[in-house]
Amino acid sequence: MDYYNEWLALATTLKLAAITTIILVIIGTPLAWWLAQMQSRFKVILEALVALPLVLPPTVLGFYLLLLFSPNYASGSFLQSLTGSSLAFSFTGIVIGSIIYSLPFVVQPLQKAFEQLGDTHIEAAIMLGAGPLDRFFNIVVPMTKATFITAASLGFAHTIGEFGVVLMIGGNIEGETRVLSIALFDQVEAMNYQTAHYLAGGLLVGSLLLLAFIYLLNYRAERKIKVAN
Repeated sequence: MDYYNEWLALATTLKLAAITTIILVIIGTPLAWWLAQMQSRFKVILEALVALPLVLPPTVLGFYLLLLFSPNYASGSFLQSLTGSSLAFSFTGIVIGSIIYSLPFVVQPLQKAFEQLGDTHIEAAIMLGAGPLDRFFNIVVPMTKATFITAASLGFAHTIGEFGVVLMIGGNIEGETRVLSIALFDQVEAMNYQTAHYLAGGLLVGSLLLLAFIYLLNYRAERKIKVAN
């Protein structure tokens, strides 16, 4: 077993998942808040766009992003002129793809939590003179803290399990775009089933533990709500 290459794939996977999750929380929070407050008829269309990666085959998303990033097309050429390098088959490229692919796993839980808050606390804060940012960070965030952790955990876990999008955009470059799911595919293709068992088992156990943590967190949050009521 080539421990170095597999540890390198693990490091790349964790790095990708961590960066993607941080960016998703930063951009997903205002997007979820905006959707939760929106009353427009176009809300359904925007929600469908956010949720599209849930039903769209990953290879389809990866294919169109690959075309978008390709220097052979105007969009890719423009992006290359801005960044100095092609986004196709790069770590930055798979980060962008991962953000789009995992977006609904962060936005949807936050949006539901924001919608269920109600207006009582917000209206009371307005009467006390609290500004929009003050209300959000001192009322909304503390009241939905468990949901933020759940959303971040789901985004992290979903990014770790990616295959199609990463393979289409990033290929299989050692130390750059080769993540655990691709390393597992390589081992199965080479019929190195013992190594494949290690990788698959690690992903299975890690995913199970993360999901157990999320369910435990939700259980505790629901229990606190019942006690408060």
